[in-house]
Amino acid sequence: MTVKQFGPTISSNGLDYLGLSGLKAAHWNYSAAGLYEQALVRGEATLAKGGPLVAITGQHTGRSPNDKFIVQEDSTSGDIWWGNVNKPITEEQFDRLHGRVAAYLQGREVFVQDLYAGADPEYRLPVRIVTQHAWHNLFAQNMFIRPSAEDRMHFAPEFTVLQVPDFKAVPERDGTRSDVFILCNFAKRLILVGGTSYAGEIKKGIFSVMNYLLPARGVLPMHCSANIGPQGDTAVFFGLSGTGKTTLSADGSRTLIGDDEHGWSETSVFNFEGGCYAKVIRLSAEAEPEIYATTSRFGTILENVVMDPDTRVLDLDDGRYTENTRASYPLDFIPNVSDTGIGGIPQNIVMLTADAFGVLPPISKLTPDQAMYHFLSGYTARVAGTEKGVTEPQATFSTCFGAPFMPRHPAVYAKLLGDKIAKHGSNVWLVNTGWSGGAYGTGKRMSIGHTRSLIRAALEGNLADAPHRPDPNFGLFIPEACPDVPADVLQPKNTWHDKRAYDETAREVAKRFEANFKQFADEVEPGVRDAGIKAAA
Repeated sequence: MTVKQFGPTISSNGLDYLGLSGLKAAHWNYSAAGLYEQALVRGEATLAKGGPLVAITGQHTGRSPNDKFIVQEDSTSGDIWWGNVNKPITEEQFDRLHGRVAAYLQGREVFVQDLYAGADPEYRLPVRIVTQHAWHNLFAQNMFIRPSAEDRMHFAPEFTVLQVPDFKAVPERDGTRSDVFILCNFAKRLILVGGTSYAGEIKKGIFSVMNYLLPARGVLPMHCSANIGPQGDTAVFFGLSGTGKTTLSADGSRTLIGDDEHGWSETSVFNFEGGCYAKVIRLSAEAEPEIYATTSRFGTILENVVMDPDTRVLDLDDGRYTENTRASYPLDFIPNVSDTGIGGIPQNIVMLTADAFGVLPPISKLTPDQAMYHFLSGYTARVAGTEKGVTEPQATFSTCFGAPFMPRHPAVYAKLLGDKIAKHGSNVWLVNTGWSGGAYGTGKRMSIGHTRSLIRAALEGNLADAPHRPDPNFGLFIPEACPDVPADVLQPKNTWHDKRAYDETAREVAKRFEANFKQFADEVEPGVRDAGIKAAA
């Protein structure tokens, strides 16, 4: 049976390679307006005041990292960092589940978007996102880079995501952990996603693919935001969700390259994406005006945001569905955004951590060896809602500030970073956006105003050569002063009422650093080991 096909640009390279037969219809490359129409008619989402589309994802309001698997096959198996992050599944299990997904889609409609991952034409990856629902297709259109209509005419995808949230796996039959599955097959260049409507699985699936493909070409893939200063200086901001990557890079005085995923090549830093996926819980119009403005625009998707059913007025402060409320919008919704998605070699690298114990300084300058150490450590707090089951901040180590998305061994990415810092002499800063004056539950979250002032001073060159004082617990170099930031704030112990409690907590955190780094100690240079945090005897 011939599949009915609709849409402004239908690629000559169809869907046969996916084994999809008997589809009722395929909707190709619809505009935002067309996808809005389909989503509303199908009851997938609702319209809020101002024009954003509001989608509720149900049970799954964050990523499901325990349900992610990589197919173990000969062409890539030796390069994968197997373990808790990258769990294996067999080719046979993948093929069986793929066949069941294809059978499920018989008689149903799908939505197709042909897009690029990677702003630099030399490294971009043509991707096809095939979804069961229209709103997920709009999410893909927002988050990736749109080709011209001419390029879409004969678009040949090099990787495909087939996302079917209403189809649930049967663990006993399919070899999955639950009814949710995110399966990546590098040999077939195909990702299967099912059992979850959380849209972030689509973008993070392709991010993981880029993280596998690019190191072989000498490009460092980074879980970071990036922007450009008035003098043309590029800065990158590493950090997991909830550390402030999106907020801190959306600075009206600097040009935004992107907010989450980038590559560092021999000549540039380039965005993987064409959009932003910002957390919006308790978003402030005063503190974050650029992001706040996107929540009342046509084209924005709001995930799990509460809305008055009659007035359609949003309540960004209400976390009844999840703390991980999200806005997906095209990059050009942010003023002062880069037209190309490409910047120069970074002069400054900022590693963001949300320290739930409240003992790390708000900013410190790292030596190159310390930079390698903290990149491999990736210390932060998992913030409520970002992952299923996380209800309050939990201290954790996520190597390379993105372990859930790193298919290769962390040493591969760390060596690339170290080589690039050594070659270009980039300044590296560790910035704590977490707690001050006490741990979570006692202290309070670091002032975003203070954090902005500290980062501004670092990027403008006012801290690099300023007097610094070493921290006795962590060996970090803390600036003695910074404009617009009280001196007491710079020294975390000074913000604690109970100084003895601070010392005890700092020692406990140092022990955690020391224990965590043992897994990397044999794979790094002696200078990196020596720069590591050692707990006091």
